[in-house]
Amino acid sequence: MNPIRLSKLSLAIGLSVATTSALASPQAFMSARSFAMGGTGVAVAHPSAAPSANPAMMAAEQHDWADDFGLMLPSVNARAADEEEVIDQVDDIQDVIEEFDAIVSRFNNSTAGVSDVAEFQNAASDLNDRLNAFDRDTMRANVGLGLGFAVPSSSLSFGFFTSGNLTATVRGELSEKDKTTLSDIAETATVADVQELINDNNGDINFTSEGKILASAVVEAGISIASTFQLNNGSALQVGVSPKYVQLQTFQYTESVSDFEDDDFDADEYQTDKSGFNLDLGAAYAFGAENQWNAGVVVKNLIPMELDSAQSRPDLDEKEYTLELNPMVTAGIAHKSDYHVITAEVDLTKKEAFGYEDDTQWVALGAEFDAWRYAQLRAGVRHNLASNDDNDGIEEDTQFTAGLGLNLMGVRVDIGALYSSADVGAALELGTSF
Repeated sequence: MNPIRLSKLSLAIGLSVATTSALASPQAFMSARSFAMGGTGVAVAHPSAAPSANPAMMAAEQHDWADDFGLMLPSVNARAADEEEVIDQVDDIQDVIEEFDAIVSRFNNSTAGVSDVAEFQNAASDLNDRLNAFDRDTMRANVGLGLGFAVPSSSLSFGFFTSGNLTATVRGELSEKDKTTLSDIAETATVADVQELINDNNGDINFTSEGKILASAVVEAGISIASTFQLNNGSALQVGVSPKYVQLQTFQYTESVSDFEDDDFDADEYQTDKSGFNLDLGAAYAFGAENQWNAGVVVKNLIPMELDSAQSRPDLDEKEYTLELNPMVTAGIAHKSDYHVITAEVDLTKKEAFGYEDDTQWVALGAEFDAWRYAQLRAGVRHNLASNDDNDGIEEDTQFTAGLGLNLMGVRVDIGALYSSADVGAALELGTSF
């Protein structure tokens, strides 16, 4: 067996985490403040984040230090889920592969003896166990990047936003042929038997286990317009719209371990893309004696879009997946004062999984406590109503978040953190408002 073969598989797995060339169905972009408050924002978004969260919130009543201009430049968040320590598994497998290949070389050079047979059997047994443990293990990485600005006003608010959301999933699948081959090697007893096995394979034992990379991206850019309507009962209704340009992209690479080539990792035949115009609609309603209550609702991606993944290797029974961008409805309610915000929101529609993922439909709680504008302490929790044990990837269940905001000399810095039984994540944002 050529040791370079599995090396390329492990390299591709590592690259899929570290780069965006592998773009699986991303969640909608969220600001670092929203990230720290359980993903909420429909009823509490600040002006710079409103075009992405709920365009109507640009026209909603804000603090006097944030009601003239808001800038988010940039906002970055990332999550990673690796329950089975996939990368560590690959590193361990690589060590066994090097040992395995060194013994094969000795047999090819006719320098192997009885002790090498025992070593070869142990290496085959170890590799078999590790590949069996690696089978169907999945790793997922999510990355979001966005920027935006807004000029809020009760009469007519205007904003701009752009964001990119990526998810990459990596999975290994062991073939029965490889399992049988390794088992046979582990049971071989003589030098002649091992030599015959290697000769039958032309000196190179090729494996047919597969490496799979499945990923997608949603990139969008648009403008937002919002206005406030005063109602007869003294309350205020805000309405907003965000026409936008959206690009979808998928990446699917399935290859046998023996032929896995990192040079093909981002080849065009493994990618598909599609673009078009879409629309977000939002509304917010302020009520209470001092308008301390706010309710919001947003419909994102009013025009359904879908994109099929590439099927470049039908000979490997490569499945075709469909990335769907369907209308998503989220509603929220918040209570606020000069020193606090408490909010709750729920997705009224379910987001279908793409590939090795979990369906999602979040219900979330978030809170923010403000110290005279200069510092904000945030916390949140969200639970996936659509999560199930039968999903094809890593389950997304309950996630806990926290964060901190600092406003110093006109510059705003927001950080956030996320933790669950499967995920860890972080967010960072720079901006200003006045």
